[in-house]
Amino acid sequence: MPKITVVTREGEEKTIEAEAGLSLMEIIRDNGFDELLALCGGCCSCATCHVHVDPAFADKLTAMTDDENDLLDSSDHRNEYSRLSCQINFGEELDGLKVIIAPED
Repeated sequence: MPKITVVTREGEEKTIEAEAGLSLMEIIRDNGFDELLALCGGCCSCATCHVHVDPAFADKLTAMTDDENDLLDSSDHRNEYSRLSCQINFGEELDGLKVIIAPED
């Protein structure tokens, strides 16, 4: 099964198995990372699932939508590798992905 590494806000790393076909947000949330709030449940309306993705995987992700871009603009912690994890569909091509949960706004 593919794996991803999640880095918490405290800097702790944990590698977890990731099921293809789920959103990155669902995978992180379902593996007990409570600091990823995902308040809207994946509707791309709150930005509480903000992560920074490993630059090595940036070109493997689907393009950012205007809605996602607008929501990320509201974050003080946005950088060039910011994404909303609810908008990343996980597949085999992302095996080994590393993400850092962004600081809370």
